This record gives sequence, structure tokens and C-alpha cells, in this order.
Amino acid sequence: MRFFGASYSDLLFQSAAIPLTSKITLSTAADTTLRAKIDDLRNNLCSVIRGKSEVVELVLTALFAGGSVLIEDVPGVGKTTLAKALAASVELKFQRVQCTPDLLPADIFGFSVYNPQEGVFRFRSGPIFTNILLLDEINRASPRTQSALLEAMAEGQVTIEGELRKLEAPFLVIATQNPVGHHGTFPLPESQLDRFLLQLTMEYPDPKSEMEILYSQTSAHPLHALKTVLTHDELIDCQERVKSIHVAENVAAYLVAIVGRTRTDSRLKLGCSPRGSLQLFRAAQAIAFLHNRDFVLPDDVQKAATPVLAHRLSSARSAHASTAAKREIVADIVSQVNVPV
Repeated sequence: MRFFGASYSDLLFQSAAIPLTSKITLSTAADTTLRAKIDDLRNNLCSVIRGKSEVVELVLTALFAGGSVLIEDVPGVGKTTLAKALAASVELKFQRVQCTPDLLPADIFGFSVYNPQEGVFRFRSGPIFTNILLLDEINRASPRTQSALLEAMAEGQVTIEGELRKLEAPFLVIATQNPVGHHGTFPLPESQLDRFLLQLTMEYPDPKSEMEILYSQTSAHPLHALKTVLTHDELIDCQERVKSIHVAENVAAYLVAIVGRTRTDSRLKLGCSPRGSLQLFRAAQAIAFLHNRDFVLPDDVQKAATPVLAHRLSSARSAHASTAAKREIVADIVSQVNVPV
């Protein structure tokens, strides 16, 4: 088995600032309480989004890894509800923007307003100054507005009227888009897609879960019954713990080999960038953390590979290849790479 770029593995460790001997311990009373709160957070989301435990785990992976999420699926399957349930369960500021073709960057970032009494301009902040920003139907926003979000998603800051303004941590974007109804839409370019930690689909619920959905909303929406289970400081603590999860060199090399295959596969025109490798590294750490482990297994890399890598790829056969087709390619690539012992 050939590994792609030995020095690249070192880059992953440097970026995550993880000593090879670093370990974390989840055994104190405070850690036990935090673990219970994480379980409550998972139960909160599952009580609203029925039958989608894998989707819930991926959203929590993004939350603890500090990355943004793109949810693509047909209308009415719970994309917006999932984002609102997450915001209601964590002590974070939440803003929602409904994207339309006439939406301007200033509508999201804010702008200065002249005060004639004082004779000065006062900045009026936009919805981006929050912790969780829900962008509904992001592909209906113009390319100008879409590209304005790149700095915020990648660096946690925005430049407004020549002035750099930091966004409060944690900051993540949850964007939704519909794969149908393309009239009046602007497909996200590769540079924009690459800023999302992962892309997921909700899919239709199974019959049993759909029955539960029907009866769960007979008197009120379950969203209204949710209570905050995780504080702002506890979330920051969790994100720091994720960065301390140990990744062995052979597991990092396994990750690099998977990413390297995307760059040489004849079915793909564009492989995964180093940013994708770093995101996959962090997502695998977050999955290990969610499973109460202080080290990453190859299984964690495999679970994260498809949702983290598929949307970053470009098919050689069709510029508009479906997400499902690219997911199949990633799954096939993962199956071809030898799993480290």
C-alpha cells in the first residue's frame, strides 16, 4: 500500500497541535456530567428529528469540530427544524436568513446608518454576528452574496466597509438547499462548497418514524418543549477536547491515503484539497469524542469520509454529477485502501 506524502501527515499534526503522546481522560465527576449533557443534547435532537440518528450524529460532529454544515434534500424533511432544534438545545445566539436572489451582503453583515442628530455614522450589525447562522436555501442567493460568506466560514471574521470584525466563537453556518426546483437558483461553486465541513442529506423517514412524527405534533411542535442542555462555555470546552483527541500516525497515514486516491481516480476531475484532509482529520476526532474515546480509530475516518469529502469532488464525466454519485465514488475509494492494524 502506498501512502501519499509523508510530510503531509506531519502537517496534519501541526495544524491540530496534537503531541503524539497526548491523551485526554474523561473520568472525573465534571467529565461525567459533561458526557451526560452531550447525551441529553443527542436525545433532544432525536426527539424532534425522528429516525435519523446518523444525521444527528453528523450534525453534532460538525458542532464539536467547529465546522459548518450543508444540508441538501427535498422540501419538508426537517432541514430547518434540525437547525432550530440544535440552536434551542445549546446556549448560543441564533439567527436565520431566508436567501433570495435580491439578498445583498449588507443584509447579512450589516451597514452603517447616518445619525443626523449626532452627525456620525453608527454601525448596525447584521445577522451574521451570531453563533449559529441558518441560511435557508443558500443556492437562491446570488454568487455575490454567496462569495461574501467565504471569509466568515473559513476565518471567523468579516470585512465590512474596510474594517475587520471578528465573529464570536463558536461560529458555524448551517445552510440548506433543495436539489429540485432549479429555477432562480445559483449552484454553489467548488470554492464555496469546500468551506463546509460536511454535507448531508435527510432523506424520507421510514414508515415507523413518520408515524411518530404525526403523533408527536398533535398538540404542539416538539421544538417548543426543548430545553437548553449545553452552555456556551461547555461547548467551547468540548471543542477544545476534540482538538486533544489522539490520532496515531498510521491512522493519519490511512486518512492521507484515502484523500490521495481522490486525486488520482480517473472518475474524478478534481480531487480533495489539503483543507479537506484537515477537515476529515478534525471530523474523525469529533466522532471519537462523541463515542467517549480519547483516540481515533480507522472506523472514525471511514464514517467521516463520505460526508466530508464527497461535496469537494468534481466528476470527470459530468460537471453536474449528483451528490449520490460522488458519495458512491468516495465509498468505493475507502473500500480500496488497506485499513491499518
